[in-house]
Amino acid sequence: MRVMVLVKATTDSEAGIMPSTELLAEMMQFNEELVKAGLMETGEGLQPSARGKRIAFDGASRTVKDGPFQPAGELVAGFWIWKVKDMDEAVAWAKRCPNPMPGPSELEIRPFYTMEDFGGAVTPELAAQEQRLRAQTGG
Repeated sequence: MRVMVLVKATTDSEAGIMPSTELLAEMMQFNEELVKAGLMETGEGLQPSARGKRIAFDGASRTVKDGPFQPAGELVAGFWIWKVKDMDEAVAWAKRCPNPMPGPSELEIRPFYTMEDFGGAVTPELAAQEQRLRAQTGG
């Protein structure tokens, strides 16, 4: 099972306040443990939403909105992609994570869809296209 672990933003992360050397070292150690365990596929921190854009869709219309976005606690400050045996394993590892922010913070774990989750909507042609795309992207 593949999951995305989302590090929720805080007012500090949205203000661009960078983590301390100590916190960076703790997070790097945790990432090392994830890699050694064979779980971590990737992980990155995201810059504040003030540097981002949102694209709003309404039928054929597209509207670009500039950041910052609110509320901070509903935004994502970073993420990992892990390959775990089940959600219980993902939760166990997430509980081992150092607090990713200087104050109160939150992680959110979300499983990825698989092609099987889409049932009969996936034709053999769509399944083959998905396989080709995964092969091309290394995913």
